Amino acid sequence: GKEITLLMQTLNTLSTSEEKLAALCKKYAELLEEHRNSQKQMKILQKKQSQLVQEKDHLQSEHSKAILARSKLESLCRELQRHNRTLKEEGVQRAREEEEKRKEVTSHFQVTLNDIQLQMEQHNERNSKLRQENMELAERLKKLIEQYELREEHIDKVFKHKELQQQLVDAKLQQAQEMLKEAEERHQREKDFLLKEAVESQRMCELMKQQETHLKQQLALYTEKFEEFQNTLSKSSEVFTTFKQEMEKMTKKIKKLEKETTMYRSRWESSNKALLEMAEEKTLRDKELEGLQLKIQRLEKLCRALQTERNDLNKKVQDLCA
Repeated sequence: GKEITLLMQTLNTLSTSEEKLAALCKKYAELLEEHRNSQKQMKILQKKQSQLVQEKDHLQSEHSKAILARSKLESLCRELQRHNRTLKEEGVQRAREEEEKRKEVTSHFQVTLNDIQLQMEQHNERNSKLRQENMELAERLKKLIEQYELREEHIDKVFKHKELQQQLVDAKLQQAQEMLKEAEERHQREKDFLLKEAVESQRMCELMKQQETHLKQQLALYTEKFEEFQNTLSKSSEVFTTFKQEMEKMTKKIKKLEKETTMYRSRWESSNKALLEMAEEKTLRDKELEGLQLKIQRLEKLCRALQTERNDLNKKVQDLCA
């Protein structure tokens, strides 16, 4: 309401209709610039949102790693407790003989327990930090959604302001037409007295008509641009809804991929075991092949020696026969 009153005051201060229309065109151009800047800011916010989602995924992966480390430490603590029980049972049996050894073992065990407790505290602190960071990311996402809603409200207000400006332009055009009619009547009255001034007034009227047609064309262009602007805003809202749906789909896909990664890890470990067994079998087979090749070489040498002996015997037989 305040902007409309200020605009009406500025238009009333102007004298001619041309200046008023120029001021309206300038105001419309400023509003278009504001809309473009808002679209740029919206794209920047979408990029920031994608970066925050990537950071969230990275933090979730680190959180899962920390949970795995914690489970490993818990298993180690259990094993240490079992070992402690066995040591206590053996200590009861050999209390008289090995008191000094038991003291050394218990001191060493306490040192290891202190180390493990320190590691557990460090991991707990890290997990608490990761939780705080996740909460901060969630608050940032809420703030971004609130900013987007405020931006949509601002755009609705701009649309209403545009409609009021269009109504003002129509009213100003009607006033300009009435002013033209009054000017023509005055020119007809003063036509008999001042012919030169009448010719100049007719020329000015023609110029005003041309400007009026030109302004009507500009108004048609402005209405088309306004409709395009509404279409782009509807598309941006649709894009935001699709973006939310894609985010939900991506979270579901990430969960499925995590399950598949666990399955593939188990398969990879089994395949690695099979490959190690195959490699061991290959080394054994290679050793067997080397032994067989040596045997073949020896047999070939024996065959050659036998062939030479056979040839010699054949020669001797032929000599005897002769």
